[in-house]
Amino acid sequence: MRIDIITVLPELLESPFSHSIMKRARDKGLLQVEVHHLRQWAVNEYGQVDDYQYGGGAGMVMMCEPLANAIESLSKDRKYDEIIFMTPDGERFNQSIANQLSLKENIIIICGHYKGIDERIREHFVTREISIGDYVLSGGELAAAIVVDAIGRLLPGVLNDETSALMDSFQDNLLAPPVYTRPADFRGWKVPDILLSGDPKKVDDWRYEQSLQRTRERRPDLLDKHE
Repeated sequence: MRIDIITVLPELLESPFSHSIMKRARDKGLLQVEVHHLRQWAVNEYGQVDDYQYGGGAGMVMMCEPLANAIESLSKDRKYDEIIFMTPDGERFNQSIANQLSLKENIIIICGHYKGIDERIREHFVTREISIGDYVLSGGELAAAIVVDAIGRLLPGVLNDETSALMDSFQDNLLAPPVYTRPADFRGWKVPDILLSGDPKKVDDWRYEQSLQRTRERRPDLLDKHE
């Protein structure tokens, strides 16, 4: 999979993809992440990529020309399955969307900044708009990093144990059950006996019941989708 990210602050994206699971995915050649500075396609020698908004109002807007040129330049080399714009008014990102996107081959992610991007880019280029929550960030870079991480860890071969991703919260619209590790008794706080029983069927049943209970208590809205 290849993901191209268009941004005015590429420095913000250096660390998230250089460590841990994302680094492993890139080193294995399973995930290619390319970060592109929008100022490569600036409208003048001063590196301008934004301007005042028509109609007045506070905040600058990312211009049509640099973004259109960036998208068209990248599209000369490959066909993109999705061109995603990270925006607070997009569809709420969830595990189902991450699963869908992990099946794609080539994706562009546009990181908004300032007051956003010219609406004409959204109308004529963007195929999907995604939000990571009901709040506003300084730009779309951190949101893009979250989306790439959620997608990348799902790619076959990235995780040492591929079944691990299938047991994550939200994969079946249930929250994950409690987990424990050694020692079995810490300060008198004991691991549930069922997990020490060595009976996989009983353990699976316990985990399912715990997932149901935790979801019922913390995210009852998910149960409607599960049922």
